[in-house]
Amino acid sequence: MSDDARIVCLVPSITELLCDLGLAERLVGRTGFCIHPWDVVRHVPKVGGTKDVKLDRIRELGATHVVVNVDENRREDADALRDMGLEVVVTHPCAPRDNLDLYRHMGRAFGREAEAEALCARFEAAWGDVVAVERPPADVLYLIWRDPWMGVSRETYISRTLAAFGWRTVPVASDVRYPELDLASYAGRVDRVLLSSEPYHFKDHHVDEVAALVPGAEVSLIDGEMTSWYGSRAIGGLRYLGRIVDGDG
Repeated sequence: MSDDARIVCLVPSITELLCDLGLAERLVGRTGFCIHPWDVVRHVPKVGGTKDVKLDRIRELGATHVVVNVDENRREDADALRDMGLEVVVTHPCAPRDNLDLYRHMGRAFGREAEAEALCARFEAAWGDVVAVERPPADVLYLIWRDPWMGVSRETYISRTLAAFGWRTVPVASDVRYPELDLASYAGRVDRVLLSSEPYHFKDHHVDEVAALVPGAEVSLIDGEMTSWYGSRAIGGLRYLGRIVDGDG
């Protein structure tokens, strides 16, 4: 990997990962949702959002590489970027331990293999703490949207991350990754309801609203970045969830 790579990242969590791999100076573009680490990325030009990428702006920035994600970005944009002659680096982590491959993928792509291995070691340490504790299972609703209420299927990174702690998301089966839900139908059927901070920013007053719809469940807010962001943040995310599940946070 040459030292003159000019990277645009269209994946918020991977923008953070690239910075943690020592590639901040190589970043020439980001989405408006790429907000970590703020002291670094606030100086990096924006190229639209994850779903409404400004291709002309990427061309103007002289990018050589663009990092995309299968779930977060449109395939049409990835194809258009390839047609522009850019190197498109595709990512698709689906479960917590996929982060190890993600770190190494980015490390190989941009000449940061040693830094990637250091992150892998940190992840393995955090993961070891997760699996060292046997936790009782619990059925949970994880809400990402209001009006309509929407949750997550078991095919998502979020659900598989929670499952590592014994929290089993419902519905058990779904034809879509982010199903619409009738909350009242889950009354008496779930142990907890988790209200994510993203993409819908649930707040304190929503806790009482949901508790009335799902009586008998413990309802609480949860940091969506810590449950849904793969990349380097996943290391802190595992420790955060350990504290939440074990009642220490």
